[in-house]
Amino acid sequence: MSSSHPAWTERLEGVRPPRRHEGLLEVIGATPLVRLRSVTRDLADGVEVWVKMESMNPGGSVKDRPARQIIKDALDRGDLGNGKILLDATSGNTGIAYAMIGASLGIPVHLVMPENVSPQRKEIVEVYGAKIVYSDPMEGSDGAIRLARKLVEEDEEGLYYYADQYHNPSNPRAHQLTTAPEIWAQTGGRVTHFVASTGTSGTVMGTGRGLRERSSTVRIVGSQPADAFHGLEGLKHMPSSLKPGIYKEDELDEIRWIETEDGWDMAETLAKEEGIACGNSAGANVVAALEVARELTEGVVVTVICDHADRYFGE
Repeated sequence: MSSSHPAWTERLEGVRPPRRHEGLLEVIGATPLVRLRSVTRDLADGVEVWVKMESMNPGGSVKDRPARQIIKDALDRGDLGNGKILLDATSGNTGIAYAMIGASLGIPVHLVMPENVSPQRKEIVEVYGAKIVYSDPMEGSDGAIRLARKLVEEDEEGLYYYADQYHNPSNPRAHQLTTAPEIWAQTGGRVTHFVASTGTSGTVMGTGRGLRERSSTVRIVGSQPADAFHGLEGLKHMPSSLKPGIYKEDELDEIRWIETEDGWDMAETLAKEEGIACGNSAGANVVAALEVARELTEGVVVTVICDHADRYFGE
């Protein structure tokens, strides 16, 4: 066994008792935190990099958390229910989460998605019974947002509840209430840096706030695609995009700019060297986390594996 890996086989001899849940929504969250060992070989001895395995949520991505919170809060307010249709724009993962939770709770879901999202995303959404409205593939996620707003404006009968994940405070609140305390507990309060790329920005905003509630010294690092015409699906280059209302740049300590090729290459490396098959947005997260880690002599850097590679096959 490689000396860079701890002896862990004894921990596999016992079987943890399986948990019982009254419903699917209880399964969301409480995801594992895994230390990266191979891609961190060049780091100083006192530096650790850990990844939150959000791909292990029941819907397969980090978006299960905000989708659950958005739906819960809307139900609590009375904005959703009684046959009202949840409508939102999505590049895929949030749509899958909405569709899954909607099926579980009996809530109809309509999603506006760019026509060029991966076939896997379309098929998964449709398996759950959600309806897809396609937007112009050349306009990306911004085009889906514009079309969703148009549908809401034309909704004279009040059929829709517009979830609006890009402006809905329930999005970052989900991470403030769940992701942050989980990371704090899993690191024993040792986390020094949290790094996450921005799509809606809910993950970095909410997790950052939750960690700052526990320690004012934790540094919150946002990362973004390096240019407007990038290939990191689900992520936004903020200077050239419709800026989400929940994105508060002044709450970030710094921003790292990630090249498309680096995100894709890291996703491939993680699969081959760490056994973590993930999408290119997760690859971008790890690229940024390693950039931060290489500048440290000691620290505990945490980032997020947003989803699984299976929704990118065939692209």
